[in-house]
Amino acid sequence: MNKRTMPEAMIFDVDGTLFRTETLLLPAYHAAFEQLRAEGLFRGETPPERYIIGSLGMLLEHIWEQVLPEYGRDVHRRADELLLKLQLEGLRRGEGELYEGVAETLRALKERGIRLFTASNGLEAYVKGVIGYQGLEPLFEPEGLYSAGQHRTRSKVDLVRLLLDRFGIQEAWMVGDRSSDVEAGRGNGLFVVGCDYAGFRKQGELAGADVRIQSFSELLDVLDSFEQTQRSG
Repeated sequence: MNKRTMPEAMIFDVDGTLFRTETLLLPAYHAAFEQLRAEGLFRGETPPERYIIGSLGMLLEHIWEQVLPEYGRDVHRRADELLLKLQLEGLRRGEGELYEGVAETLRALKERGIRLFTASNGLEAYVKGVIGYQGLEPLFEPEGLYSAGQHRTRSKVDLVRLLLDRFGIQEAWMVGDRSSDVEAGRGNGLFVVGCDYAGFRKQGELAGADVRIQSFSELLDVLDSFEQTQRSG
């Protein structure tokens, strides 16, 4: 793909990119372990928050391998169920926050004719719940909220490839905060914007991004600069 061509679409990760995940996740995380203890499925202290925060961006099965390495699939599946249920309940109560400037920036991109999509390693109900309860759904393409949970993909590279093929997209940007987003973009020949404001990433995780932004609204500046370079070139 020619990286000097203006994008017809942008594909966004959700957690740590659009959504300030910890504002919803951490209360649900602690409540889920209270329930696991009550059900006799878990003993001891809740694993430190850094385990779940550090696993964001992974596929769910890998998250629980990190958080609960000494427990089997049955406990992992139950933890999945509880965390999703509690997060959706939190969303319905109005809990959770977008990063500053997300709604305004997405609206501006849509007004410029750019098609908007998500590609997340999360569960379908969670991804659609976040976008829906935050009032962002009208800004995204119909059926454009892609998640690994819905499409059963083994990597975000595969998920993004499915999306590109389904919607016939030739020129797109991948926007995200984790190495899986960089890999998904690189693996599909996309221009990659690394979001460097969530604080979840490991050292060097965004090294392969074409550009990094320190706030979501900077995405418009990158687009403007890209357009100016294309015109002058």
